[in-house]
Amino acid sequence: MGTTQLESVAEPKYWHLRTVLTEALDSEFAVGEILPNERDLAARFGVARATLRQALEQLELEGRLQRRRGVGTTVAPPRVGVAVGTEQHAWPGSAEDAWQPVDSVLAVPPAAVAEVLAAGPDEAVHTVRRSRTSQGQPVAAELLHIPRSSVPDLSAIDAPSGAARARAVLREVQRLELEGRENSVELGSARADDAKELDRLPGAPVLVVTTRFLSGGRVAALSVATYRADTCRLTFGASGGVEIHHGPQQRAS
Repeated sequence: MGTTQLESVAEPKYWHLRTVLTEALDSEFAVGEILPNERDLAARFGVARATLRQALEQLELEGRLQRRRGVGTTVAPPRVGVAVGTEQHAWPGSAEDAWQPVDSVLAVPPAAVAEVLAAGPDEAVHTVRRSRTSQGQPVAAELLHIPRSSVPDLSAIDAPSGAARARAVLREVQRLELEGRENSVELGSARADDAKELDRLPGAPVLVVTTRFLSGGRVAALSVATYRADTCRLTFGASGGVEIHHGPQQRAS
C-alpha cells in the first residue's frame, strides 16, 4: 500500500485511519511483525500523531495490535478460541484440552475458594497451575483447585512436583464421573502475578472465567482462568453458552 493522504470524511479521522490500517495489517504485515514508529506512520498517512495514536489504541482494544515494552507495536496473533458454555462435558486435562500444566502444590486456598469447595478453613487442597499460549505468546493463566477428597489415590503416585505432579492430579480427577459444569465470566483487572505471567501491565483488562466441575452432588474442582482481554472475544449463542471466538468470522470449535 502506497502513501495515502486521508480525504475529508464524515466519520472521525482516527476511525477512518483505523480502517486503512486494518487493511494494511491484513495485506502487508505478519503476526509478530513490528510496525514502523509513530512519526513514520503519521507522515505516511498525512495525519497528526494524536490521530494516529487514537487509531492504534482502537486496534489494540480490538486485539489486532499489541504494545510490548521494549519492543514496540506488533501485529497480534489470532484470538484464542475456547468454549466455556455449559454444554461442555469434559474434565480439565482431556485430550482436546489446550492448557499446559505448569505446577501443582498442596496449600490452603483463599477463603472464597474454600467456601465453594466446602473445605475447612485450614484444609489444604491441590492447586494446579496451567498456562495457555497462542503462537508462542501467553494468552491465559489458570488456577485449578481440587480438594483431596476428589483425588484420594494421589498419595500413592510418585510425582513429587512440577508439571509431572500437575499431570498426575489431572489424571486422577478424570476418574470421577463428571455430572456437569457451571461457568461465569466477568471483566477484571490483571493482578501483579497475572500480569507478569501474561506479559501485561498490572491493571490491564482481563476476562476471568470461573468454572465449577460437579461430581457426586458437589463441586469436585474449581477453575479460575484469567484471559488477556485483547486476545479474546465473547459472544452469547442461542444455547445460552458463552464462547470466545478466534475472530469476527471464525467460530470457536
